[in-house]
Amino acid sequence: MQYVCGIWCYGWLGLLMAAQAQPIRVHDPVMIRQDGMYYLFSTGQGISVYSSSDRQNWKKEEPVFSQAPAWAVEAVPGFEGHIWAPDISYHEGTYYLYYSVSAFGKNTSCIGLATNVTLNPEEDDFQWIDHGKIVESVPGRDLWNAIDPHLSTDEQGTPWLSFGSFWNGIKLVRLQADRMGIAQSPQEWYTIASRPRDFKTDDRKAGDGAIEAPFIFKKNNYYYLFVSFDACCRGIESTYKIMVGRADHITGPYLDQEGMSMTQGGGTLVLQGDKRWPGVGHNAVYTFDGEDYLIFHGYDAKNEGKPALRIEKLGWNPEGWPTVSPQQAK
Repeated sequence: MQYVCGIWCYGWLGLLMAAQAQPIRVHDPVMIRQDGMYYLFSTGQGISVYSSSDRQNWKKEEPVFSQAPAWAVEAVPGFEGHIWAPDISYHEGTYYLYYSVSAFGKNTSCIGLATNVTLNPEEDDFQWIDHGKIVESVPGRDLWNAIDPHLSTDEQGTPWLSFGSFWNGIKLVRLQADRMGIAQSPQEWYTIASRPRDFKTDDRKAGDGAIEAPFIFKKNNYYYLFVSFDACCRGIESTYKIMVGRADHITGPYLDQEGMSMTQGGGTLVLQGDKRWPGVGHNAVYTFDGEDYLIFHGYDAKNEGKPALRIEKLGWNPEGWPTVSPQQAK
């Protein structure tokens, strides 16, 4: 009887472990490691947070915000706390979490910043401190959109924030040394990627020339700008794909493999959808233990087109362009 029970128990344990290892439902994931633990942040109510020791089995943590930041409610009419596309980074003992608040389909948008000295919620000094608005876009004033932030640094260690979606493309702005705001005297702004579109900023035209989700990754002597093209957020009808260009300097120009500038619609394909995952995108790139990884979400055709976490090893061809093998992409 004990033997039969043992088989039964181990069988259920195996099923439980298999279920835990299934892709978690996330949108716009970013990741960082602290003390051997991986922390994943993604779009969600208050910013969704997960932790894992192996990048396969994930535990859902409490969100960053228990209620919507008051400044965001004031800045974006109708905002109720569903925060988009966070970006996590670490600098001199502090974790920096940039995040987006926006009205869907409009460029009524802001990028905010929260900081913490630890990501482990069990530590006594765990506390997210919100620093409010860093960048804002306003309809009728701006032909750019303040969402999808990503913090990167140049060869001198100067911090830069890339961001943007639709309209006239992806922007890059120099930050203060403390990373708490836009650098002044003078301000430095660049357009680093764009696609042709109708420059009307109403709801009907917001989907034209879709480009968003910038992520800059330094590899060898190049800065690689990853972006997402085409339609996200439509389940199995999504046509999201990951594109890339590279530059000698963080401010560009970013060129694709054919030499076309990304400000003119250029971009080299990294990964596109297939039958199982019709749309894949909003990626980040990290190096863990000497291996490069592509972190992104895909719309799962086996689960009603819901977004799920994807993690793939990122390779590099002899010419230095990023690749994901067909076997890994399935």
